[in-house]
Amino acid sequence: MLRFGIAGLALAAGVIAAAAQDMKSPRIAPTHVDWDAVAVELDALDVPKPVVVPEVMAKLNRATSERFANIAASPVPVLLPFDTAAFVRDRAVAASDPAAASANAPADTYLFGFNAVPFFYPGPAGYDAVVVARAQEMRELGVGFPDTIYIHIGGSALVYELDEPRGMVGWPVHGLDEFPGIRRMFLENYVRYTFVRYGVPYVVAIECSDGRLRFRKMSCRDADKVAIRFLKSLRIAGGTPQTQPEAIAADTIDRPAEQSTVFTYYSPGDILPGTGFRRKGGVADHTVYSKIRFPLADAPAFANSQSFMNWGNCEATGRSGAGTLGGVRAYRCRVNGQMLVLDESAPENYSYPWRDNFCETRNFYVGQCPGGLGHQGQDIRPAFCKQRIEGANRCEPYLHDVVAVRDGVVLRAPTQEALYIVVNAPNERLRFRYLHMLPKQFNADGLVSGRFVHEGEVIGKVGNFFRRERGTTYHLHFDLQVPTKYGWVFVNPYMTLVAAYERQIHGRGQEIKEQEDVPTASIPMRPLAIDPDAAAKPTETAIESSAGNATESKARPDERADEPSPIKAKLPRRAGGGHGGLERNGTRAGKQIAVRPVGRSLSRTGARAWYIRRYIHAGYGQYQTGYSSF
Repeated sequence: MLRFGIAGLALAAGVIAAAAQDMKSPRIAPTHVDWDAVAVELDALDVPKPVVVPEVMAKLNRATSERFANIAASPVPVLLPFDTAAFVRDRAVAASDPAAASANAPADTYLFGFNAVPFFYPGPAGYDAVVVARAQEMRELGVGFPDTIYIHIGGSALVYELDEPRGMVGWPVHGLDEFPGIRRMFLENYVRYTFVRYGVPYVVAIECSDGRLRFRKMSCRDADKVAIRFLKSLRIAGGTPQTQPEAIAADTIDRPAEQSTVFTYYSPGDILPGTGFRRKGGVADHTVYSKIRFPLADAPAFANSQSFMNWGNCEATGRSGAGTLGGVRAYRCRVNGQMLVLDESAPENYSYPWRDNFCETRNFYVGQCPGGLGHQGQDIRPAFCKQRIEGANRCEPYLHDVVAVRDGVVLRAPTQEALYIVVNAPNERLRFRYLHMLPKQFNADGLVSGRFVHEGEVIGKVGNFFRRERGTTYHLHFDLQVPTKYGWVFVNPYMTLVAAYERQIHGRGQEIKEQEDVPTASIPMRPLAIDPDAAAKPTETAIESSAGNATESKARPDERADEPSPIKAKLPRRAGGGHGGLERNGTRAGKQIAVRPVGRSLSRTGARAWYIRRYIHAGYGQYQTGYSSF
């Protein structure tokens, strides 16, 4: 196995330590609620005149909290498709004449024909809600979608200040004159309506596919009809006037003083050469968006690609056979010439340095990526891979615990693979998504919408579930979204994970950059020499080989021992002549080599090809039937 210290890495992979750019906290702006404008709307309710907003809102909160728990915690007016006036009137009648009260009223009473609100979470940063609709109950819309429709709405007391996302498509708005300045857009697989009312930014979003019905997603045309009906039904349901800050100080940086002897990581945006969408690179975002707990319970852990490293499928960019390496079948990803082996437990998958893959080639919309599409999050492998069957080169799943990174509320439908933790706290509002754990276990543990979890609480185990068991490699997909004026958008979680990992191992990592002349293969050459003072120490966590041997240790959990590689650096001669070998190129980290993608990827990047590519919905989106993104 290859385990290098910092000096060894510099010699072996042609990397040099770089002066790391400082981590930075996010830029967050507060919103300021115009409660006088709220008073005008409250005047229509059956309340004493003149309207005293704090008193009226307190009274309203006491009433509507019967339907929406803790609604008073929202510092912004809560807008929902809820007939507040009728509810308050009927409640007053029931108080004076209990016999007139409608006993056991259905849950959808006062929801203007919408079905239910399975998720409602207010807090210091605003509120989020999911409202359920069914097309058969809104026949006047002419929507034929057979499945449950999930409508997301939120109002925010703060917004994260980011550049305008790429790939955002805007449409004109008709028939919503009561929402001055409202915008309609398609972004990251959602039709979204964004508007500002009472000084507060609100977003209504419905997942859709702007093309033929596929992967159980409704068309954006139908989603738009539902969204308009939803918008016209919005009423104030609660909220509490509070003192509003002039600015928000987001202090997310907390790094250990001591330097780790082994933890190294490539800079954010420095994805594997050749793996970016349409020959684009990554995004060099040094922002630490939240002071989280690392999502894996134990160290070491390894952030890297699962598609473009050993056993990866090259993400449909094409691959070619390359003989064998050490008795294991080898192949190359044609998109960048990367040489890999069909062994999920290969040691290169479980070693430093870390590598960002937020903008790696995927057919998912990611507005923060240069190409507009990407991976949306970060792949993380646990400490080791235990061979499920010796010689099968696959990992046994569900051996490593996954934990909640922050206190928050679960957002997840019972049928869904993806699990969100929604954080609503003073000075921050975020959503974290976990993928590839076992949905049946989530259900058994009650991890569905509304369940509160605490930071560090075990919520599952690393798996390989992707629409089915063993549908992907053994890893955790982790991503992060923040609210902006465009709604929730994906941001690069890489440096947030780096900072969390440093706190977990009690040591600072070393940010490194590649030199101009770098091997493109994932199997690095043996170092010519290794500085013994810089070499890594053994780890407390065993690394299991295909023979099941373990390495003993007494060192810090992030440290690794130097070991010889069981895989040779050259390929044996194959039929047809020629040797394999490690290729070199002159590409700088993050740049792409000019290799034409083959396989199922498109051969041209013209307007027609781009239009087709835009509406390919593959990968994680195939399984996401609800609550998949906001």
